[in-house]
Amino acid sequence: MFLKKNALLILFLLISIVSTSQNQNTFLYNGRVDKLQNNQVILIGTASSVSFNFTGNECSILLQSVDSYEHHNYVQLVLDGKYIGKIKIEKGSVQSFPIKITSNKKEHHLEIYKNTEAQSGNILFAGTTAKLTSISSKKKKKIEFIGDSITCGAASDSSDIPCNEGEYMDHHNGYYAYGPSAAREINADYLMSCVSGIGIYRNWNDENKDEAIMPDIYQNLYLTKDPSKPKYDFAFQPDIISIALGTNDFSGGDGKKERLPFNPEKYVSNYINFIKMLYEHNPNAQIVITNSPMVGGDRAVVFEDCLNKVKNAFAEDKQHKPIQIFKFKPMTPKGCLGHPDVADEKVMADQYAPFLKKLLNEK
Repeated sequence: MFLKKNALLILFLLISIVSTSQNQNTFLYNGRVDKLQNNQVILIGTASSVSFNFTGNECSILLQSVDSYEHHNYVQLVLDGKYIGKIKIEKGSVQSFPIKITSNKKEHHLEIYKNTEAQSGNILFAGTTAKLTSISSKKKKKIEFIGDSITCGAASDSSDIPCNEGEYMDHHNGYYAYGPSAAREINADYLMSCVSGIGIYRNWNDENKDEAIMPDIYQNLYLTKDPSKPKYDFAFQPDIISIALGTNDFSGGDGKKERLPFNPEKYVSNYINFIKMLYEHNPNAQIVITNSPMVGGDRAVVFEDCLNKVKNAFAEDKQHKPIQIFKFKPMTPKGCLGHPDVADEKVMADQYAPFLKKLLNEK
């Protein structure tokens, strides 16, 4: 017990020292994050990140899994432009994770990405022991990806834990989801606003009775209906907003809970109102709405018809750029629970990136 208390005291002192020696010019934040005092930050959304430059070969990062109940979580790391894997953050207090430095570069660059989605809990970045140098953001085009589990990269990675083992969050891979992968391919910054199982008018197994749909939670920073959480500030002004919602609206659910027939009028109406809200906060954005590689057959025909109706509803809108439709090719997914795996997500990214790049170059 004495040793445990001493260890906690040392970690507390370490956090205090780290917090007071770092300033706003030493960290860059991307995605849905909640900036706290002392340069600590909560990573909320899929692939939300903190990055910094440092000198020397010693670097530890301080992380904690934070939620309404205790559980583990994951981050993914990129060091000097090279992906070096993910870290499992066990439940409990702030933990220190040493980063292995192998190159002899004078200055290093570390990027820390949240591996999981907002509904899998949050991650506190409490600082680093590294000797920091200044960092500045490079001006890039910006893309926001709004969507469901496919956009989140959920159930895509069974490389560490087989699909039939572990928990839902164990098989996420936000960094290699199609959105982040496509954005990196065309050198764009990105923000992820995605939730597993969610739809535009109903969810995978709920008719918007017990669960919130995307229009209900989008304007909350934490993607929740919890009124105690701060509102999203729309500071990230994307050049393109990509919306991929419909897989769950078209879903038949679990086959046990009552499921009504798909309602195209409700889908289109909710989609139109959602886009109007986005335009209020992002008047200069180019909006792209997509189909789903997971929706095929007759449902795919109805899906495309609905997307065309959404697009046509804004045909006379001269204030905003014309809405674009992008169609992913049909796919037989190889991930967990019928989802695309990391390789499938790469296929989607390779399809989407040239389309997005062309749109950005037209701006």
